[in-house]
Amino acid sequence: MKSIRYTSSPLLASRTPVWRSKFIVAGLAVAFLGLTGRAAYVQVFDNAFFQKQGDQRVLRTLELPASRGRIFDRNGLLLASSVVAPSIWAIPEDVKADEGELRQLAKLLNMPLKDLQHKLGEEDRSFVWIKRQVDQSVAQQIAELKIAGIHQRKEYKRVYPEGAAAAHVVGFTDIENKGLEGVERSFDQRLAGREGSRRVIKDRLGRVVEEVGEEVPPVDGQDIQLSIDSKIQFFAYQKVRDAVVANKAKSGSVVVLDSVTGEVLALANYPSYAPDDRRHLTGAQLRNVALTDTFEPGSVMKPITVATALELGRVTPQTLINTSPGSYQLDRYTVRDTHNYGTLTVSGVIQKSSNIGALKIAQRLSPKEMWNVYTALGYGRKPELDFPGAATGRLRPWKSWKPVEQATMAYGYGLSGSLFQMVHSYTALAHDGSVIPATLLRSPESQTAAGLRVFSAKTASEVRKMLHLVTGPGGTGQLAQTVGYSVGGKTGTARKQQGKGYAAHKYRAWFVGIAPIEQPRIIVGVMVDEPSNGTYYGGTVAAPVFSDVVQQTLRIKGVPPDMAVKPEILTQKVEESF
Repeated sequence: MKSIRYTSSPLLASRTPVWRSKFIVAGLAVAFLGLTGRAAYVQVFDNAFFQKQGDQRVLRTLELPASRGRIFDRNGLLLASSVVAPSIWAIPEDVKADEGELRQLAKLLNMPLKDLQHKLGEEDRSFVWIKRQVDQSVAQQIAELKIAGIHQRKEYKRVYPEGAAAAHVVGFTDIENKGLEGVERSFDQRLAGREGSRRVIKDRLGRVVEEVGEEVPPVDGQDIQLSIDSKIQFFAYQKVRDAVVANKAKSGSVVVLDSVTGEVLALANYPSYAPDDRRHLTGAQLRNVALTDTFEPGSVMKPITVATALELGRVTPQTLINTSPGSYQLDRYTVRDTHNYGTLTVSGVIQKSSNIGALKIAQRLSPKEMWNVYTALGYGRKPELDFPGAATGRLRPWKSWKPVEQATMAYGYGLSGSLFQMVHSYTALAHDGSVIPATLLRSPESQTAAGLRVFSAKTASEVRKMLHLVTGPGGTGQLAQTVGYSVGGKTGTARKQQGKGYAAHKYRAWFVGIAPIEQPRIIVGVMVDEPSNGTYYGGTVAAPVFSDVVQQTLRIKGVPPDMAVKPEILTQKVEESF
């Protein structure tokens, strides 16, 4: 083979054009300038997008939960408070656990293993709630398992020591601690407080690497002290529950109002529910019947009709009213009493609960005069009580009243109101003629509420004496008497409305009264819906509950007895007007 001499190769011997090398250098320079420009654009001129993308991967804002304010009764006893209840969450893609560890975790969380595995297998691989608000002891045991990808967050859970007895007053919150019912909802803004926050850098395992910026501390919610007395509330709940069960009724309610301050001392309903365990809650249990349900007041309105006539000078307590022969024809309607009471005094009309007597007294009044009083007492208006769901009731404008409607309104038909509205309207009789505002918040000690004067003190006193006759011999509310305290009130029994008429065998029975009579301290209203165990009169179904609640309430409040003798309750059958 001949030796090859590369230096003599024609290819190597040819001269390279100058433009080619310049082109290559220029191309490299342009590429370098492009990269430099792009780097400047990304890092200096328009870095927001890339900064945001980076922050999303490492920066986290941790919420610092605020503790919700506590709710106390008037004596400082807890009705609602918050306890620490950690929530368990996971980063599914980071979870490193065998089936045995997952089985232990599922057991601690009291959930089926397949449900836990389903949560960890969801599409979102970066975050999933495993279980919200577990007990601290459970959270501690979960932490001791040291399962990678399983984390905890500090949260608060509401607890309600009084349970079902105060449920309709206190209400409850949702899992995010937002008030949904009762006081929890009404005062949510004050109770909730304000969450804090802090910015941190986390690694891919969810561990905090560094804090960024200043921490914003949480602001805990304010505590609230209610006017409710938990002892009175619990006793009232027990008594209305027993009455509903004994009378095979649909529901029952009790309202206790301080007639001096306007404070609500108790507001109980049955059926009720446990606010911190609502897994089997029904609509019937949730209804705050004392405030949300309206019905025709019936005989509860008769003392108000009489008070209006007394105030305007149309009658006196001794004015005679002829109710014979026990029925009265008005247009094409017939109004009846349960008996022919003959001629009654105005006081006797209240004592015997005469419909005819009430309508004849109303005929001495104008519709406008009656409407003005009813409106001043709160009928047809939404109660000025900071509480959700309080019903307005119905009271039509007086100009549209027909003579028969004015007559029926005199004894409580043709208008509607809630049990709370009825109890509140009686403050005008118990507070020397002034209707006072009601409140669910504790009032300062020894504060006497100022109200709107509707009747004179003399008129209020005269009507209270008539109410006292109702609970004495010959009255319709004898079972309302108490040992040691004078009481007065008015029974009510009414057929329930059904469609455009009234149901044949469905009744509401109630009793609204005042105690003691001379110096009233409380007003109590009791309502039992659809009693079906043989009796349905307010005087036999609701009056005994009133008696028990009044006696217990006055003792708790330290009110000295004003009667030295025991009441004489007649055992004869109590008849009552509708």
